[in-house]
Amino acid sequence: MKRTLALSLLCVSALHCAVAADHNTLTAAEKSAGWNLLFDGKSLNGWKASENKDAFSVKDGELVVFGKRSHLFYTGPVGGANFKNFELTLDIKTFPNANSGVYFHTEYQETGWPAKGFEVQVNNTHKDVKKGAGLYAVKDNAVAPAKDGEWYTMVVRVEGKRVQTFVNGKQIIDFTEPTPAAPPPKMDGRKIGSGTIAIQGHDPESRVLYRNIKLRVLP
Repeated sequence: MKRTLALSLLCVSALHCAVAADHNTLTAAEKSAGWNLLFDGKSLNGWKASENKDAFSVKDGELVVFGKRSHLFYTGPVGGANFKNFELTLDIKTFPNANSGVYFHTEYQETGWPAKGFEVQVNNTHKDVKKGAGLYAVKDNAVAPAKDGEWYTMVVRVEGKRVQTFVNGKQIIDFTEPTPAAPPPKMDGRKIGSGTIAIQGHDPESRVLYRNIKLRVLP
């Protein structure tokens, strides 16, 4: 039986509150507000995986991240896959001991951890003490913002040199890059700039699901 559209109130942060339709779709209000879908829920069109490409698949409208280290870079048409000021929202479900991340201001890299850009951590129960929605190695978060096995919404907002993250409407990180920038040791690429979005497959023991990946460009 065909699933009917169920409208619900989506308030992913104090900055984004709109009526949302079924998964991986945009309402008229969201379109009017400048939101774009980065993930269609059916395929990996508009995305390019690095090294271990089997780490990413699509099932039941969800992006499944499960396998050896790999990164899935957005290469689609929205914004020419090059974002500076933006607001990004993602629905995420982690499983026990899972680790993942969402990169921004990054660029495609065939192997290794992306050298350019910032990583917003995705981790509720992995052994890494840096927990979800923290700005990895730049401004970390020590408290898990959500529970394994439950969907939650993470928002990343970048405006100028300011980066904010939210989980289910609660602000987790508010970071403003100093002038001059002071990236962590051996992470010279962690500077505000511009670039694409990437989803991290961390290790073969980590299973994470994503859906409703939406972005709007800010002035």
